[in-house]
Amino acid sequence: FTTIINSLKNLGKFYSNQELVRKILRCLPKSWTPKVTVIEEAKDLSTLPLEQLLGSLMTHETTMKNHENVEVKKKKAITFKASKEDSESDEDGDVALITSQFK
Repeated sequence: FTTIINSLKNLGKFYSNQELVRKILRCLPKSWTPKVTVIEEAKDLSTLPLEQLLGSLMTHETTMKNHENVEVKKKKAITFKASKEDSESDEDGDVALITSQFK
C-alpha cells in the first residue's frame, strides 16, 4: 500500500492522511469487520496517523494467528495404541454364567 501511495506521490497525486486511513479500513476482508468498527469508534480518523493504524492492524493480525495456533493445538487428540489380548478367561466366565442361568 505504501509503495503504491509513494509511486502516486511521485506522479503528482496526493492523498490526505484521513483518505489513506479510510482506504485501508475499507479494503480489509470481512473477518476484520469487528476490528474496523472498534478503530472507527475509538479513534478520530481525521487525526489517526497511518503508521499507528498499520501498527494496530499488524498487532491484531499477530493476535489472530496466535489464537489460531492455540486452537489447532487444542484440537490435536492423544491417541493410544490398541492391543488385543487373549480373553479366554472372559469367555469361560461367560459360558459359566449362561449355563448357570440355563439350569
